[in-house]
Formats: sequence, C-alpha cells, structure tokens
Amino acid sequence: MVINVKQKGLIILSGCSHAGIINTMLYARQITGIETIYAVLGGLHLAGRDFESRINQTVEELRKIKPHLIVPSHCTGWRAAHAILNAMPDAFAWGSVGNLYII
Repeated sequence: MVINVKQKGLIILSGCSHAGIINTMLYARQITGIETIYAVLGGLHLAGRDFESRINQTVEELRKIKPHLIVPSHCTGWRAAHAILNAMPDAFAWGSVGNLYII
C-alpha cells in the first residue's frame, strides 16, 4: 500500500515485498510522481538463506533513498533488520505488535 502524506512524502506499507522493497519503492515513485519516500513499514522479504544475499545491496539502496522511518517486520529477518539498524540508526524502529507511529 502506498500513501501520500501531504508535506511528508510517500509511506509504503509492505505485507511481504516479494518483488523486492527497492523495486516497490521505485515503482511507488513512478506511479505517483512523488520522489520523497518518508517511511517504509512491513516485511522486506530478506529472511532465509535464499534471500540473505540481497541484504547488503538492499541496505545500500535504502541509504540512497533515505526514508525518514524504516520499520522492518516479520519476513525481513534479524540479519537484515540489524544491517538496517547499523546503517541507518536514526531512521530505524523495531516493528512489533502494539507500536504506534504518528506521522
């Protein structure tokens, strides 16, 4: 789901971005014409042996896009979540049940 928040930018809610979160973010920019991605929340599909090879490249692309808030959950996996935390500590928030995000 892509939401445009006035004066902030796009918020992307991902159930489990099978197409890749970077592809999803780029497509959101393309279809909305809005460049700023304010937040990314949800599954980033980077858990497990078959997907962990994508972590470093995904983190580098996230750093280029510079979202204000990144909340990885379920299928992101702990290795990817820690890589994002280490690379972008000011944008990172742990995703868990009951969290409230005021944007």
